[in-house]
Amino acid sequence: MNATRHALSVPPLPALSPRVRRVVGRIVLVLLIALPCIALATPPSWAPAHGWRKKNDPAYAGYSGRTWNDDYGVRSGRCDHTEVGAVLGGVAGGVIGAEAGKGDQRAVAIVVGTVIGAAIGAEIGRRVDKADRSCVGHALELAGPGQTVGWTNPDTGVSYKLTPADKPGGASGCRKFRLVATGGFGLSEGRTVACPAPDGTWSLAPEAQLGRR
Repeated sequence: MNATRHALSVPPLPALSPRVRRVVGRIVLVLLIALPCIALATPPSWAPAHGWRKKNDPAYAGYSGRTWNDDYGVRSGRCDHTEVGAVLGGVAGGVIGAEAGKGDQRAVAIVVGTVIGAAIGAEIGRRVDKADRSCVGHALELAGPGQTVGWTNPDTGVSYKLTPADKPGGASGCRKFRLVATGGFGLSEGRTVACPAPDGTWSLAPEAQLGRR
């Protein structure tokens, strides 16, 4: 009986050698520091890292006053042309609007063709498709001042970069921006001003329209 008790007993901490006590103390200290960090580094299933915010908590407030369900990569500086095209129901050229929904149902911002024509020229502006126009519109909605948003149209091979002005456009929400297009024609760039409507449609500012006459 005594032999059994002796075999199962664990020597008390003071009986350990000073070297072993130091090692045990360091291990405990490391665990006390590391465990809270591990807990913070592992987000719960509802956290943004798991896509919960994107699916359930629209948080993309645009300059038009609308809140959008998706930024299509604009906030990170790259408009997802393919995803935008899928939302629009295809990327063939032509007038856009109904494909992206109306009123509160609109899923992506749009820009009228004259805005792009004023920035990079009407001839090159005619090469843009629906997804290009919505990338311009969504970039005007969500890109921060001075932030460049780029994308490439895989069908035309034309790449675009849009950069809103550093300063806000006042209470009207109008934004001055620079647009650069690069393709087989070379490089074309220009600046103009566009203003938003409550439905997320961006049109050429009145002063820019007068400048075109």
